[in-house]
Amino acid sequence: MSQIIDPRRRGFLRASGITVLSASAVALLAGFDKMAAAQTASVANAASDVGILNTALALENEAISAYQIGATSGLLQKPVLDVAVKFQSDHKAHRDALTATIKKLGGTPVAAKSDAEVAQALNAASLKTQIDVLRLAQRLEKGAANAYIGVIPSFGDKALAQVSARLAADEAMHWIVLSQALKDPLPANALSFGA
Repeated sequence: MSQIIDPRRRGFLRASGITVLSASAVALLAGFDKMAAAQTASVANAASDVGILNTALALENEAISAYQIGATSGLLQKPVLDVAVKFQSDHKAHRDALTATIKKLGGTPVAAKSDAEVAQALNAASLKTQIDVLRLAQRLEKGAANAYIGVIPSFGDKALAQVSARLAADEAMHWIVLSQALKDPLPANALSFGA
């Protein structure tokens, strides 16, 4: 199966010096309202943060749909199906945190695409086996982990960096479980995420 995920979309949070979340946005995402209030962000920073968070929200929505497509495809067998539903639940929690943060910043959360739109974008019609579904999920999870890792270096405050690390850890954990299910070998090199 060819790579169907646009890597530029997955790299939206990379700390390139141009686009990173402000400390306020990550504090809100983590539920630290008082810390966020102390980190007064300018209107321009808030608007930029809302844009970045909406990109993250779109990717979480895509993951939710991808797991729904996989779960209803009839291709996943137990216990793999149960794991897919659990991972979808994790992505829903990420979605809810992102949505709440966007609203706290005064923004409007981006609407989720329909499962049919996501299926078309991910070429779900090419999924013929459980392994195909797992490979797709594996690529999505690694891309999400790399995206969240990309923002970590932009924070001087360890608590804010930890929030991004926690999100990345969820995605990396999903990738690891999927890799085990696929019986993939361990990565040949250390530091296989965030590159």
